Amino acid sequence: MIATSSSSYISSEEYLKAEESSSIRPAYRPEEIDATPGASNTHVVISLNMASMLKNHLRGSGCQTYISATKVHIELLDIYYYPDVTVTCDQRDRTFNNFLRHPGLIIEVLSPNTEAFDRGEKFAHYRQIKSLQEYVLVSQNRQSVECFRRNSEGQWVLYPYGQGEEIHIASVDLRCAIANVYEDVTFEVTQAAN
Repeated sequence: MIATSSSSYISSEEYLKAEESSSIRPAYRPEEIDATPGASNTHVVISLNMASMLKNHLRGSGCQTYISATKVHIELLDIYYYPDVTVTCDQRDRTFNNFLRHPGLIIEVLSPNTEAFDRGEKFAHYRQIKSLQEYVLVSQNRQSVECFRRNSEGQWVLYPYGQGEEIHIASVDLRCAIANVYEDVTFEVTQAAN
């Protein structure tokens, strides 16, 4: 993580300008810039599986699926993040050249270094996006998908899925076997101590 001190604060406008010529994809929060670390092959395969299923499912619907190269701007907080997979069905997002503001679905594949942040502070930030209907966390250590859905009262409700189950991503009405999320993923087998 690259943290900026108050003496080296940059505005979001400066961040966007500098990012155009940068080879890294840092997230932006007013108090710091986080360099995005590389991902494991498992992380990439899971992200690709999710994005591919969503792209195929949403074909012709007017919704668009984006991968981790596209950032989401949380306008209320002036924060930018790069979710692993994002879906927007809001036509207003087509007017922005290099970020989204109105996603309905955000998916993060959990990594050991980012899991606590993805579950905590980042989720708290994402909840400030009024259009967001669903936040999905996908484990890369076992078959486990957690869908957090905003209900009609504005509360977030957890729908967990495990091995052998069918998952339902309600915001886009995608149903699939959890095994499809983990296609081509091999989990390390831990040996029990004698």
